[in-house]
Amino acid sequence: MGNARTFLLMASMTALVMALGWMLGGRGGALLALILAGGGNLYAWWNSDKMVLRQHGAVELGPQQGGDLHALVAELASRADLPMPKVYLLPTEQPNAFATGRNPQNSAVAVTRGLLRGLDRDELAGVIAHELAHIRNRDTLTMTLTATMAGAIAMMGNMLLFTGGRSDRGGGLGAILAMILAPIAAMMVQMAISRAREFEADREGARICGQPLALASALGRIAQMAGRSLNMPAERNPASAALFVINPLHGLRMDRMFATHPPTEQRIARLQAMAGR
Repeated sequence: MGNARTFLLMASMTALVMALGWMLGGRGGALLALILAGGGNLYAWWNSDKMVLRQHGAVELGPQQGGDLHALVAELASRADLPMPKVYLLPTEQPNAFATGRNPQNSAVAVTRGLLRGLDRDELAGVIAHELAHIRNRDTLTMTLTATMAGAIAMMGNMLLFTGGRSDRGGGLGAILAMILAPIAAMMVQMAISRAREFEADREGARICGQPLALASALGRIAQMAGRSLNMPAERNPASAALFVINPLHGLRMDRMFATHPPTEQRIARLQAMAGR
C-alpha cells in the first residue's frame, strides 16, 4: 500500500512538471521540462549523499573511531541483509539521525552526538534499524528525486511569472495561479511521500531490531529532546528535514499537510500495536 501510494504521488509530481512545461511552451515545453527534470534527478542521484553530509558537517567513523556504534550498525545491517553502510557522526547536540545514498551499496547512516548521549543501546538500535529500513526500501533515492522535482516545479513557476505563459493556455492569470499553486502542490506531494515512507520504515525497522517498543521509546524521547535544542545545519538547509527520523526544525507549528513526518504519537501507537501482535 505504501509503495503504491508513493508511486502515484511521484506520478502526480511528474505530471505537474509536464503541465508547467506545457504552459511555458506547449508540447515541446512539456517534453523539455521532463528532460530537464530527469537530468536534475540524475545529478541528484549521484551526488546527493555527499552534498547532504557536507551540509551537516558529518565526520566519517571507521571501526576504530566508531567503536560500539560501528559494531551496532554492522550487526543490524547483517540482520537486514544489507551491505555495511558508512557511519557518520553529526556534531550537534540535538538527538537525531538520517540515512542517505543512491542505493544500498552506496549508503550511509549518520547519527548526532546528542543521539548517542540521550538513548540507551536498545533505543539506539531501533533508530539505526529505522534508517537501515529506509536504505533497504530505497527511500533515500525516492526523497532525493521528489526534492529535485519540487525544486524544478518552483523554478518553472517563477519562469511563468516573467514570461506570462502562452496566451492560449491561460495567459497572465493562468501564469500567476500556476506560479502560486504549483510549488505549494509540489511541496504537499513531497511531504505526503515522506510521511508514507516514515510509517513503512518504522514497521520494517522494528522487525530488523526485533523490539518495536524500543523504537517507540526512542521516537518519544527524541521528539521531546529535539524541541529543546537547535540543529543549526538543518535550520540552514530545511530541504533535508525529511531525511531525519524526527523533524529537526525547531519551533515549527505547521499544518499537518505540510509536515515532513507523521505525528509522533501515531508512529508510537502503531509500534505499540505491532508489539502487541
